Amino acid sequence: MKRDFYTTPKSNWIMRALWSCAGADSYILERSTYTDHVKYACLGGIVFATGFMAAMAGGYAFYMIFEPRTEAITTALDGAAHLPTSIMATIFGIIWGLIIFNIDRFIVASTGKGDGTEAITWSEIKGAVPRIIMGMIIAITISKPVEIRMFQTEINVKLQEKQQEQYIKTKKNAEKNFRPAIVEYQGRITECEVVIKEKAEEVTNLRKMYVAESDGSGGSGTVGDGPETKIKKQVWQEAKAELEELRLIKGKEIDEWKIELAVADQKLKDELGKSQQTANSLNGLLERIKIAHEIAGIWITLFITLLFMAIELTPIFFKMMLIKSPYDFMSDNIKSLLKAEQGIEIKYDFYKDKEGVQRDLVINHQADRLMKEKIKLLQTQTELSEVVMENWKTKETKNIKDNPESYIDKKS
Repeated sequence: MKRDFYTTPKSNWIMRALWSCAGADSYILERSTYTDHVKYACLGGIVFATGFMAAMAGGYAFYMIFEPRTEAITTALDGAAHLPTSIMATIFGIIWGLIIFNIDRFIVASTGKGDGTEAITWSEIKGAVPRIIMGMIIAITISKPVEIRMFQTEINVKLQEKQQEQYIKTKKNAEKNFRPAIVEYQGRITECEVVIKEKAEEVTNLRKMYVAESDGSGGSGTVGDGPETKIKKQVWQEAKAELEELRLIKGKEIDEWKIELAVADQKLKDELGKSQQTANSLNGLLERIKIAHEIAGIWITLFITLLFMAIELTPIFFKMMLIKSPYDFMSDNIKSLLKAEQGIEIKYDFYKDKEGVQRDLVINHQADRLMKEKIKLLQTQTELSEVVMENWKTKETKNIKDNPESYIDKKS
């Protein structure tokens, strides 16, 4: 805006966008000083930066939440991002950043100038306590994902150790629960096989004795199919028949035990697979935050959180430190003009309420005028209605007196 004594610098679209981020009135700022331009552009820049950092931190946090659970070191060495998770994290990160941006914009825009001086008084701080608490919560939510990303390498190493410990622990539990059954089934199969083997060896020995008796190399020494030979042959054949029957019976038992063994072995394999999944499930956001606190320690963690709190709370304290400038006076003037245009009068500290607190009296003159006009209109309509009713009553009374029969017939 050009004047004889001062020309307001022309703003560009970047500065106007930053003004909008700070919730400032660009119409008034265009007619204000360059100092006001810079003040509110800086405020808007901080709000925008906070929203941007929230989007980045939120996107990283959502990626940690939704990514497939694998070993920490494997994930770090692989380096390739999971595309569906990346898309989902990007969308949720942008939404989260916009939410934080709007909250910050509201906090900054709704924070007044206090007493209009550079000093921050206790009353100003008390009035800003809700906004300060909100800012601290936002700062903590932003700082944690950033903290995890800063110590990602150290966290992955520690996390891999925890995953291995968890895998060993769950593996031992699985072995303890399912290995006894496997050992039992294996033992029963072995017992059956030993019985069959012993019987087979017995049949082999009886056959050797029969052959030796038959060729005269053993036994009685008589060659040929003598009585002893027939007896030994019969004994051998009976044992052989028993062996076949034993193989049939024990074979069925072995098949049954092998089925039970396969089921138990599959259960153990499934449980071991679940053990790996359980170990990989430690690769989450909460576990990483815990490990980050263990690695960084309380002081580094506190420093990072305080850094983000300083960024988040700076606009609030900055606005309380600002002295009133032409922008504020023009803003107050426009508000007064708008109130005057609408017939709104405010008498500050006009009365005390029941608790002794000074209150402002708000008089809405235009509303009062419309109310008075409405009341007067209703009163006039009531008076006219009464006149009409009175005249109608007089006329009807006269008609009844002059011609009562006609009135009665009409009514009947």
